[in-house]
Amino acid sequence: MTLNEAIEAIAPLDEDAMAKAWEIWDHKCIPLRSLGRLEDMVVRLCGIFGTTKPEIKKRAVVVMAGDNGVIEEGVTQSDNHVTTTVTCNMTKANATICVLSKISGADVFPVDIGILDDYDCPGIYNRKVMRGTSNMTKGPAMPREKAIEAVETGIAFVSELVDQGYNLFATGEMGIGNTSTSSAMASVFLDAAPEKVTGRGAGLSTPGLERKINAIKKAIEVNRPDKNDPLDVLSKVGGLDIAGLCGCFIGAAAKRVPILIDGFISSVAALCAVRLAPAAAAYIFPSHVSAEPAGQMVLDAMGMEAYLHGGMCLGEGSGAVTCFHLFDYALAAYEQIPTFEVAEIETYVPLV
Repeated sequence: MTLNEAIEAIAPLDEDAMAKAWEIWDHKCIPLRSLGRLEDMVVRLCGIFGTTKPEIKKRAVVVMAGDNGVIEEGVTQSDNHVTTTVTCNMTKANATICVLSKISGADVFPVDIGILDDYDCPGIYNRKVMRGTSNMTKGPAMPREKAIEAVETGIAFVSELVDQGYNLFATGEMGIGNTSTSSAMASVFLDAAPEKVTGRGAGLSTPGLERKINAIKKAIEVNRPDKNDPLDVLSKVGGLDIAGLCGCFIGAAAKRVPILIDGFISSVAALCAVRLAPAAAAYIFPSHVSAEPAGQMVLDAMGMEAYLHGGMCLGEGSGAVTCFHLFDYALAAYEQIPTFEVAEIETYVPLV
């Protein structure tokens, strides 16, 4: 499925199923709308699946991994080999996301969309588009056609998993230097100064943060990305992992399944996806607010409110996977709370 085909395949939510879901909620033996956003969550699931009996079958965490040439500018504490090591550890259940996903009953899919190193790790899904991006301070991070290819790789990967029965997704990433690329994209999309949207990532010193901000400024100055052209922004100052996740969001919407944003990097990918395909927003659920400076800003740009405020900024999908249980709670309440009639309690009515 091409990018354009996926965008065209995104259908609006089933309004009839959503209206009926609200009727079901309003007959539950609880004060009207007292479960707040858990009720909203189920109603949206009904609209996504087109039924008043939504069912979560299999859960997947898709982790897009890729390296970033901008690390040449000293913007990170680690080198690119950490990308390879952590991604390989995901195949051995030794990474944080594996520990958290096990609790949620989710399967982790580490995807090499742009790892620089060679490796011997059979559990990684090889969908390599490039061996890392170029240094964006010296020119575009990648050719536009490679950015499109990476987006379409994400679309295809999610589509494959949906065909295997997965119907709830979390997004994750692994790529040393990717808070620099995501901050650069956020700066352009939000028309905000790099100083305002750039944080310390995985623990930069103050001089390191200054180098990072200066590298982002230089990349934007050199490449002059067009904020009104998401693919231009993605190709010039983005990353392969972000591009792949952008495709995951669009692919999930095209296949009518819900998908969760993780933290800052994932949210920038979601913003890119929504700029490319506004209809995709209805299928995207924000999990938490990243501790990165622009974490809330990016969600605000999409008109989304996170479910969790935990001060997290690890990545890998760690925040998104913790939200899987919210779906369990919401669906259990929807399916199992008795009606007023069954509970023999007088029905609540809306106050006027």
